[in-house]
Amino acid sequence: MSALPEMGDHERWPHQTPGRNAAPPMRAPNLLARFQLHPILYAPVIHTTSHQIALSFALMTACMTPLLWAADNPPSRDSSLAVSNVSQWPRFRGPNGLGLSDADIPAQWTEKDFNWKITLPGGGHSSPVVWGDRIFLLCGNDQTGEHMVVCVNAKDGSIRWNRAYPAHTYSHHQYNSYASSSPAVDEKHVYVCWSTPEEFTVMAFDHDGNEIWKNDLGEFISQHGGGQSPIAYRNMVVVGDDQEGPQSFLFAFDRDSGRTLWKIPRGHSDKFSASTPCVLEPKDGPPELIFTSKKHGFTALDPQSGRKIWELDQVFDSRTVASPYIADGLIFCNCGDGPSGHAMVAVRPADDGKSAKVAWDLHRAVPYVPTSIVVNNLLFYFTDNGVMTCAEPDTGKPIWKHRLDGNFFGSPVCARDKIFILSKEGDAYVFAASRTFRQLARNPLNFEDPNEQHPPLATTPAIAGGHMYIRTYTHLVSIGGNHS
Repeated sequence: MSALPEMGDHERWPHQTPGRNAAPPMRAPNLLARFQLHPILYAPVIHTTSHQIALSFALMTACMTPLLWAADNPPSRDSSLAVSNVSQWPRFRGPNGLGLSDADIPAQWTEKDFNWKITLPGGGHSSPVVWGDRIFLLCGNDQTGEHMVVCVNAKDGSIRWNRAYPAHTYSHHQYNSYASSSPAVDEKHVYVCWSTPEEFTVMAFDHDGNEIWKNDLGEFISQHGGGQSPIAYRNMVVVGDDQEGPQSFLFAFDRDSGRTLWKIPRGHSDKFSASTPCVLEPKDGPPELIFTSKKHGFTALDPQSGRKIWELDQVFDSRTVASPYIADGLIFCNCGDGPSGHAMVAVRPADDGKSAKVAWDLHRAVPYVPTSIVVNNLLFYFTDNGVMTCAEPDTGKPIWKHRLDGNFFGSPVCARDKIFILSKEGDAYVFAASRTFRQLARNPLNFEDPNEQHPPLATTPAIAGGHMYIRTYTHLVSIGGNHS
């Protein structure tokens, strides 16, 4: 383990106040929402005879006892935590970008332990998304620039369909690709986007590969190429178009027709953003969409109108490739440029969602490309050059740091208490999500030509149906669970 830099005085940690981390009182409606219980459990207590009341109360008590225990011993994970074996991983890094699952994925494996491994019809860094027995991702042709939307059968790895769209090659960063955006999927459609200098395209397909709509958002100017990913939220598809051209925008489209619901001008920026937005649900306010970029920092919009609710525009001095996410009452994101991260920032929104303030920020040994993760009341992050840190989420204060052998462009995910992250060199690292450093495994995924300039692994795993799906540059593998 090599020596690591000490923290600078400019890394601000707030003073902790008594009771700051105390859990708020749990109210019945919050409990219902938190554990996704149907209000029918409460209904028999309202319109019944005294005998039925007693019977209903006994039944409700039996059902609720473990949940009431959980309310007094709350998990560290956000209420949108994926349930074990849930069959959806609907966007980059799963539900609301948290990267969390309760699936039981083994820490160590070899190729003989794969459920299946396939060669994809093209290369790329598009991370997979999953809906039921279908896996969706993008591929690109490095010789022609062609874009492909690919659907894979989750059970056996067979390709269900492949929709190809001609394009052309263009200049982009050596570590980027012609398929770096990750799709989004809901129960009706899969949504994708890609870009060339002349055209930024957003499309929707049904799950059988039929094109539903296609929108051309105009030219896309970026020094390094594209990489934005959409999200599906309620009846809309949301995508950021923060780029280096004359004008940037944020968009929401009707998911069924592609009709523009709102288009928010953002002006010119000297750095594009590859961040995937997320949804904030304030304690005492309506939901908000959270975007990040160098020029605008953190931005919160009303999903219905696109109206700006609040913005912290002085927090980032460089490109945002990592994506924002919400955990433990904070919004986390980081920025960087060149080979390293510049800032990691945690923002605390007000309970009513009408404002926000910086809780803390760090400026040394922080990530540029990888998104961090919060699990077990701990914040974990990986710098691009291989320093793993465990910190206190409320303050950013490090608990431990450890130098790893790999370099990282992908983001971590957590299955139960195991953190998985893919190194640029082609290994899947596994760590315990704990207050002490424990590396559980380092699994080689050496499927790619070592002479190619692109990294073998620059993606983020998907976890659904009890399985983990890992995309290397030209392969897709299934690990864990039992497909039989």
